[in-house]
Amino acid sequence: MIDLTRKLVHGFPTWPGDTPFAFQPTMQIQHGDTVNVGMFSTTTHLGTHLDAPYHYSDQGLKLGEIPLTTLIGECLVIDARGHRLLPVTLLEGIGQLPERVAFFTGEPEEWSTFPTDFSAFSPELIDHLGHHGVKMLITDAPSVDPLTSKDLPAHQACLRNNIVILEGVNLNGVEFKKYELICLPLNLVDADGAPARAILREL
Repeated sequence: MIDLTRKLVHGFPTWPGDTPFAFQPTMQIQHGDTVNVGMFSTTTHLGTHLDAPYHYSDQGLKLGEIPLTTLIGECLVIDARGHRLLPVTLLEGIGQLPERVAFFTGEPEEWSTFPTDFSAFSPELIDHLGHHGVKMLITDAPSVDPLTSKDLPAHQACLRNNIVILEGVNLNGVEFKKYELICLPLNLVDADGAPARAILREL
């Protein structure tokens, strides 16, 4: 198994202006408590996380409405390094696409600070994915749109193509081929998104 999930530690960087991540113990055996217990607070869009369509549309599906069949199955990993805006030409010569496609844009294994200059997706690329039956788009970047985007064209392209988005995965060292993807977000039924544990398995 290949774990794509970014490791969460106290102070893990979050989107500028969003709720920071914090973890701290509330009970500790070494201080006389019966058990060790901790608490955490965070944004729903922390590290490796799933965007529910409700995140960018009031009419979009909430997290609990996304079927598990969308989140588990064959996934193609593509080398997408070297592009500030990922073009549709990345898909030339690939042939039939599985329902899940992951793009390695070159994000590092760990984020000491929040990335501000990362690769985003062209709506044309997303429309092509939707036309070929893709149901899930995976990126190692923190978003499919640029940091300063207000109209979110890539998110809106995913919405009209019924594609869900998994952002912030760690694809370092992953071969560019097909795997089985298993993505399990927290079951926050009415949420706009949630942190997820995402892994690849050899077919």
